[in-house]
Order: sequence, then C-alpha cells, then structure tokens
Amino acid sequence: MLETSARLLRLLSLLQAHREWSGADLADRLGVTPRTVRRDVDRLRELGYPVNASPGTGGGYQLGAGAELPPLLLDDDEAVAVAVGLRTAAGQGIEGIGETSVRALTKLEQVLPNRLRRRVGALNAFTVPMLHNTLPSAVDPAVLTELAALCRDAERLRFEYESHDGAPTRRTVEPHRLVCTERRWYLVAWDLDREDWRTFRVDRVTPSPPHGPRFTPREPPAEDLAAYVSKGVSTRAYASQAVVRLLVPLERAAERISPSAGALEADGPDACLLRTGAPNLDVMVIHVVMMGFEFEVLEPVEMTEAIRRARDRLSRALERDGPVRHGDSVPER
Repeated sequence: MLETSARLLRLLSLLQAHREWSGADLADRLGVTPRTVRRDVDRLRELGYPVNASPGTGGGYQLGAGAELPPLLLDDDEAVAVAVGLRTAAGQGIEGIGETSVRALTKLEQVLPNRLRRRVGALNAFTVPMLHNTLPSAVDPAVLTELAALCRDAERLRFEYESHDGAPTRRTVEPHRLVCTERRWYLVAWDLDREDWRTFRVDRVTPSPPHGPRFTPREPPAEDLAAYVSKGVSTRAYASQAVVRLLVPLERAAERISPSAGALEADGPDACLLRTGAPNLDVMVIHVVMMGFEFEVLEPVEMTEAIRRARDRLSRALERDGPVRHGDSVPER
C-alpha cells in the first residue's frame, strides 16, 4: 500500500511537470507496466484529479483543469526557487501581484520542511531589495496572462492602445512574445494594419475581446528579441539616434547602462558600441556624458557640433562664476 501511494504521488508529479505523456513513457518512468499506469490514473480520478486521456498512437495522458487547484509536488530546489520568485514578485510593478505573492508565499512557507524553511528564511532575512522609488504604471496580471495565452495559442489580439503622447488607437495584431525588463513589460507583435513588427508597452494595452482567429506564426523580427526590444525602446523610438564608441569593455559598460538606455555590443576587448536615442542631439550629449565613460562619436557627425556647443556653454558658465571668494565652501573632489 505504501509503495502504491508513493507511485501515485510520483505519477501526479510527472503529470504536473509535462503537458502530455504517453502511457509507455509514464510506464518507463515509473518502472511499471502500461496496465498499472492505467489503474493508477483511475485511482487519481477517484481522488478528484482530472486526468484526461486521448486514444490512438499519438494519444496520451494530460492533467486537466479541475474545480480546485491540486496540491503541487515540488522537490527541494523547486520549492526554494518558487519561494524566491514569490519574494521577488512581491516588489515588482505588477498591479495586485505584491499582496497576492505574499499570501502565496505565506502558504508555501507553512508547508515547507524545516530544512527548506531555514534556507528560505535566511535568504529573506539577509537580502535587501534595491527597488526604484517610482515604479511605472502597474500592469494588470490578468492582461499579462491573457496576452501570454494568445501568444501561446497563436490567436489574433484586438486592443485599444494609448501612445506615449496619450492618443488612443485601436490595433489588431498577431502576438508573438512578451518581453520584460526590470521596470516594464512589452508585447512584440505583427501589426496587421501597418504590415510590420511593433513593440507595445503592456501597461498601455486594453484588450478588446473577442479575439481570433488563429494564425500561422511568422518568422520573428530578430533571433534575440530582448536585444530587439532594447534597441526599439532606447533608440528607434527617439527623433535623434547615435552610435558612440565607449572606451571600456562591454562588461563594464553593461554594469551601468540598462537595456532601456541603449543597446550595447562588443568592439574588441577594450571597447564597445552604444546605440542610443534622445529627443534631440543636445539631450543626447548630456545622456552620453552622464554615463561617465570616455567615448568617441561614430554617427551622426552633427553630434560633434552639439558637443562643441555644450563645451562652450559650460566654459562660459565657469567664466561667469569667477574666482572662489574667501569663506565660500569648496566641494571636495
């Protein structure tokens, strides 16, 4: 009896870990016959677990959605990973997810064995989150899951979208992937009206069901979608664009420059290229200088003149300041 119960738990764990299993694969994993697998599946059904079975050579077993969420079977590393993920999600900019994550984490910690509770507790006690003081507009988790399902099922999406200047538009797209940064979520999709790939901020998306029909997924606009979105939000979205050679290794530049501030690529062991954008070239100069690295401008040539204007303006400001008077405080260097 004990052996049968342990096998049922193992079977349930396998069904939770994979969308569909063939009877032969389950039998091989459990070390039993396909007939025993069928009996064990019947026992799970008697216990209230909705296990679906499809006949034929391509058929198999799949854990369906039930009226209640079945208990999850996690090994030690999976349990710690879930706890860490919930703790991290509690501080992110997704509307309502913080409180929900805390509730889920509380339930998980109540059933963790002592050895795992100590590991998770130590991680929570000795980790200090460094979050931005001002988070962007929160994303509705229901919208995130709806978009993810449409990407997965290759269904057309209709939605209302608010552009950065506040103008509302209606869009119909073929959703491809969601891309997240430390502060925002983006949807990469093929815009049917504009016949081109577009990147949308999810916090500005309001779905307008019904969705569909299904479509055949297109070849994505880039193999590295994270780099594609980074370039779009940091460069293509601005009126002025520039390519600057930073005289530091790529790894050092990446420590200071986030994907939303510019796209980086290596240019030898001691330099890297930065592709970035700004509303105009004067702002671009400030943007690049504030990064704190030595650099040289590759394009556009007009940016060199903008640097000269900034230099002359700063020189005139220093000349107007005059010498430091007695009693004035001099900032330490």
